[in-house]
Formats: sequence, C-alpha cells, structure tokens
Amino acid sequence: MKTYHELQEGLQDPNIFKAFFLAGGPGSGKSFVVKKSSGGAGLKIVNSDDIFEKYLKDAGLELDMRTKQAEREEEERDKLRGHARDKTAQRKDNYVEGRLGIIIDGTGHDYDKIARQSIQLKQLGYDTHMIFVNTSLDVALARNAKRERSVPDSVAIKSWNDVQKNLGKFSQHFRGNLIIVDNNEVKKDDGTLFNSVLKQVRGLLKKKVRNPAASSWINMEMKRRGVTKKPKGW
Repeated sequence: MKTYHELQEGLQDPNIFKAFFLAGGPGSGKSFVVKKSSGGAGLKIVNSDDIFEKYLKDAGLELDMRTKQAEREEEERDKLRGHARDKTAQRKDNYVEGRLGIIIDGTGHDYDKIARQSIQLKQLGYDTHMIFVNTSLDVALARNAKRERSVPDSVAIKSWNDVQKNLGKFSQHFRGNLIIVDNNEVKKDDGTLFNSVLKQVRGLLKKKVRNPAASSWINMEMKRRGVTKKPKGW
C-alpha cells in the first residue's frame, strides 16, 4: 500500500506545470544567476553541462578545451558529451512525466529546438518562460577565460552571436513570459540584480496555470491515485 506522501508526490510538488528555459552563451553567468534567484522554488534543473563536467573529471580528461591536450582527447570527449545528453534527456523525461517544475539550462543558440520543446511542454499543460542572461561580448569572453571548463574564443564568439540573433524570436515566442537580465556587472556584495530576478521569477510562478491539459492531468491523477485533496492553487 502506498503512503500518503507517495500518493501526493508530484501533485503536491511546488510549481508543477512551470518550465523555464535559460539562454546565454559561455561566460554569461546564467547558471549562477538562476541558482541565486530561484532557490527554494522547487524547480528541477536540467543541465547536461554539469553531468558532462563530472564525466570529464571522472575520466581524468582536460577541462579547459583551449589546450592541445583537449584537442587530442576530442574523440573521447565527444562520446562523454553524448552520454551526458542522453542522461540529461532521461532526467528531463522523468521530471516531465510527473509534471514537475523545471529549469532547462542551455545556451539558447538553437531557437528552433527551444521553440519545439516549449510547444511540446505547452501541449502537456505547462506554462513556459525564458530567462535570458545578457552580457557584452567582451565580458562573456573575459568570464569564459576564467572558467574551469573554458571553450575556445571562437566557440564563445559564435555562441554569443547566435544567442543575440535569437533574442527577437524569443521575445515573440515567450511574449509576457520573458525575463531579460543584464549581467555585465555584478558587485560581490550587491544583491540588487538577484533580488530583481527573484521578484520576476516569483511573479511568473504565482500566475495560475490555465491550460486545460494541466487541469485534465491533475483530475486524472487524483482519480488514479485515489486522492481527494487538490494541489495548492488549483
């Protein structure tokens, strides 16, 4: 027999049916901004970079991809990157199966991919949003150079340009649900930026999901699990 907690799992998780996409090239600081401004929201982070970096460390491979050693390890690195993406996709599917709130951490260089994922999530009942972390190219390159896992400047520049070109498209797709963060200067002890982003994120999270597919799923799950108490806010 399932416990009360097991019956409520997923249904009572905070911010179910909420999905945030991240956009920002290498060195934009997007992961740091989001971790500082979304803590305690109960959102599951989907990030293949974290898994990829762990695989590299476990395999004893070079993290700085600007080095000659990294070039020699390219084939093995590509295999690990593929494994990391597969693992990330599996995690995401598990979160989505329970309709949990998620943050999909990516660069945002491929608009079509993000738009396709956003549409698929909407069809399942999700509200989708984007946090676009913006910096100048100079700042992005300087920060990339200081990262433990840095990419060549040519890669960082291409990614930055691709992301910038997609901003207009993102504005249209996530109309009313797009947060643009200027992360060019963040003073160590100044929480103004993070408080501002936190306030905007909380505002989007407070919006009631009105997608009929979400209500249908909740009613179906309540009936399947024999639960009579609706999730908070529904």
